[in-house]
Amino acid sequence: MNNSSRMARRQHKPHRWQWLKIILGIFLALLLGGSGLFLYYIKDTPKLTTSKLQAGGASTIYDSTGQVITTLGTGNQIYAHESDIPDTLKNAIISVEDRHFYQEKLGIDPVRIVKAAFSDITGSGNLGLQGGSTLTQQLVKLSFFSTKESDRTLKRKAQEAWLAMQVSRKYSKAQILEFYINKVYMGNGTYGMLSAAEYYFGKPLKQLTLPQLALLAGMPQSPNGYDPYTNPVQAKQRRNTVLNAMYKNNKITAQQLATAQATPINDGLVPQTKQRNNTMQSKIADNYVKEVITEVKDKMNLNPYTAGLKIYTNLNMKLQKQLYNIVNTNEYVAFPDDKLQTAVTMINPNNGKIMAQIGGRKTGDVQLGYNRAVATNRSNGSSMKPIMDYGPAIQYDKWSTYTQLEDTPYTYPGTSTQLYDWDHKYLGKMTMRKALVESRNVPAIRTLQKVGLNRAVNFVKGLGINLPKNEQVLSTGIGANVSTLQTAAAYAAFANGGTYYKPYYINKLVLADGTTYKYNSDGHKAMSAATAYMITDMLKGVPKADIGKAANIPGLYQAGKSGSVAYSQSEIAQNPALANLCKDAWYTGYTRHAVISVWTGYDQPLSGGLSIAQESISQEIYKALMTYYAQSVPNTNWHMPASVVAENILNNSPMPGVIAPANANANSYTRQLYVLGTQPHGQATNRDIKNSNIVASTSSMFSDSSTSSSSNSSLSSSSSASSSSLSSSSSASEPSVSHTTSSSASSSTSSSNISNNKVTPPPNKAAAQSSSH
Repeated sequence: MNNSSRMARRQHKPHRWQWLKIILGIFLALLLGGSGLFLYYIKDTPKLTTSKLQAGGASTIYDSTGQVITTLGTGNQIYAHESDIPDTLKNAIISVEDRHFYQEKLGIDPVRIVKAAFSDITGSGNLGLQGGSTLTQQLVKLSFFSTKESDRTLKRKAQEAWLAMQVSRKYSKAQILEFYINKVYMGNGTYGMLSAAEYYFGKPLKQLTLPQLALLAGMPQSPNGYDPYTNPVQAKQRRNTVLNAMYKNNKITAQQLATAQATPINDGLVPQTKQRNNTMQSKIADNYVKEVITEVKDKMNLNPYTAGLKIYTNLNMKLQKQLYNIVNTNEYVAFPDDKLQTAVTMINPNNGKIMAQIGGRKTGDVQLGYNRAVATNRSNGSSMKPIMDYGPAIQYDKWSTYTQLEDTPYTYPGTSTQLYDWDHKYLGKMTMRKALVESRNVPAIRTLQKVGLNRAVNFVKGLGINLPKNEQVLSTGIGANVSTLQTAAAYAAFANGGTYYKPYYINKLVLADGTTYKYNSDGHKAMSAATAYMITDMLKGVPKADIGKAANIPGLYQAGKSGSVAYSQSEIAQNPALANLCKDAWYTGYTRHAVISVWTGYDQPLSGGLSIAQESISQEIYKALMTYYAQSVPNTNWHMPASVVAENILNNSPMPGVIAPANANANSYTRQLYVLGTQPHGQATNRDIKNSNIVASTSSMFSDSSTSSSSNSSLSSSSSASSSSLSSSSSASEPSVSHTTSSSASSSTSSSNISNNKVTPPPNKAAAQSSSH
């Protein structure tokens, strides 16, 4: 019996081993076959790169206070670095998407893959291939593959798994989570959860509450379906699902769960009207943003539409909004029509930061449109005189403000072209101060000729203006083709004591990987402190005189210069109606804290121009913007440097001037400035005083503090009779007494009734370009 049992067992053993061999063979066959298929599928897997995993695309532009102006690229995206991501958000994502994320060494979950594959093959459920995806695999899918349902094949799944294993081997869990948080689409054109936090709640991630973070964590599965604006019920359900997952994963307490689930879905949600306001804000800063894009490409050779940058600018958004309102409404300025254009640049003279800029008005919904503020196709007229003529004369030849100049008939050397001003008059001898304030053309060109073109060209080059060869001519002394940006930057050197700062838009760039670059403008000495101060002291008289009265802001320490350009004879021949009109009108004014340069004119100048009254629009724009800004900064006067000496000089006294005695008639002298070492010495004689009094009573047109009503009347009459071109709106009396060259300078308000004097331009390039006040 026992023997029979043993025989039976021996007969059964081969049978059992046979089945084990069969099962093992089948398993090995499947394993080898599956491995072969897997290897076949992954042979053309995309190459793993960090740039693919990192969120590229949109860049964010910030204003000077760190507030978002706009985003650039496909969708709105602000890159969140690991330090920007709160632990609560990480816990929410992991709880709802991949509870075993930190335990997964391979980046895949084989059990989930098998279950998902079985479900997909048999059609036994709706788990599908997506159900087998770890968080790492989801990142891979977002970075390398299409998310369409039809593209979810076994081959694609094999490649996902292979890439996920490579990702897990190469990157830390923190990096993988950071990549994922920045990759996901969050609805409404927004990519990444930091962007979504700003879009939906107006705050960074670290300032959001638990229910707000739970909503964001749940949105990637169906961004549009869980949109809290359009689908609040579904959004709340999804948020609560995430909260339940967090509770089950021991990441929140029961009390936190109950409180968060009871929170309304719209708690803290930004009203959609604000999103429309953001679009308007982008429009307000459109021209500025356009230049920011250019500067990014120049500095880093990066495309801000695809590089995922954080771009921090110098834009003062309050100033920009005010500027936009000034030029696009009639609240501040009475614009004649919507076709009249303008360009404005505002710079901080102490560092070169561009605080505000606009390149047009009434531009509609055009994005990144033409920026006239940086265009160099219109002449700046007499705005060039301090830069090209009088600045170099002081810098190189130490001229005083009393230097005697001749406003007498002048013909350009080597030509038969005569230069004259709007009134076709020549006023004879006058001081440099008077010539500059009244913007007389002939004294300016005589000054440039005396200084020499080579030195003048070098001087303006030091102020950021590189004149082309064809503009290195005498006529450029009363007008050059430059932009408001260049003009503002050049005048900034007068405002700050002689240093030129190259103007710039961007102060910091943060790359997608967190690398930070900071920028500033170091500046270089473009002129002496004496030159800057003496030019400024003279230009203080412009807004106090009739020539610049529309720019005057009572009580504000300011300086400025007008400029205008008349139509040429050939242009008038094409349209005779232009004879009494101005083609370009400028005003560049400044304080110690800001420089504003304004241009006005028509894009199609032959279609129409500016009337005499409308030439002051540029001054009115300046005044409105500077008045607004001046309320937020100290009203600080310039301090006379030790290299400058101020003296009361008798009128009509011989060069370099005769110092008036303490008891001299106030009308017999003017306050003048000298570079230290060039000032006159000694007191005036009785004859000097007598001659000065005679001049003051009989020839006031030629003195700096004239109060002669007859001369004012004569000039005013000439002004009204003027019928051609432009230039030099002239004041019969210069308020030079106000330029006492000390921080407590007193002011004289003496001025004539003249306005908008012009000069008819010569017929060729050798002649003066229409220029002016």
